[in-house]
Amino acid sequence: MVAVSAAAPAARAQDFTPEQKKAIESIVHGYIVAHPEVLQEAMAELEKRQQTAQETRQQQALATEKETLLKSKSAVVVGNPDGDVTLVEFFDYNCGFCKRAVSDMSRLLKDDAKLRVVMRDFPVLGQESLEASRIALAAKQQLTGERAFDYHRRLMAVKGRVGKEQAEAVAREMGLDMKRLAKDADSPAVVEALKESRELGDKLGLTGTPSFIIGDTIIPGAVGHDAMAEAIKSVRQCGKASCG
Repeated sequence: MVAVSAAAPAARAQDFTPEQKKAIESIVHGYIVAHPEVLQEAMAELEKRQQTAQETRQQQALATEKETLLKSKSAVVVGNPDGDVTLVEFFDYNCGFCKRAVSDMSRLLKDDAKLRVVMRDFPVLGQESLEASRIALAAKQQLTGERAFDYHRRLMAVKGRVGKEQAEAVAREMGLDMKRLAKDADSPAVVEALKESRELGDKLGLTGTPSFIIGDTIIPGAVGHDAMAEAIKSVRQCGKASCG
């Protein structure tokens, strides 16, 4: 039996007789029952390998899509358009954590005159989110800079579900041209912006909102002002979100 086990790695399953297969299966089963911790070790190793593979794919996508992420005309830019550090945010208007992150973004923009922020509508929470983003992107064709972020901030502050009606109401409050808004919401520019963000999200392996990209790093979730400020500081120092 020892000889059979030693030869197993180099042999094919069909090379064993039914009796040998049964014996090997019995040995393996007995070992796992006696040492169940090996299953935990195997799962931990699998998760580690999957995480490493995911990070590798993300790094490749960040490098390949860098130009689109940072400079696409489809995206909305707030803060300093010529800033020395760019922070990209993927968000959904029905995402509670995105709503929480608005105050962090507001503070970052207020305190950092050199920060450039690229805002990416990434409606992943249903049809209402998609409709809200269509109107929001149309609204931002009439707005720039601080006013564009003001619209964003107001829509994020709406209680309950956010859809077309709520997005239009904010636009109306800000005095936008509603006829143009309706037309722009169905324009190729808005369709392309949403398509581009969706494709970028897929390539980057984004699984939720908010998701931030700064330097060479994807930061998932509302991590708070201090963590974001530290990442921005690190990018200025070493070109990476963490210099450690």
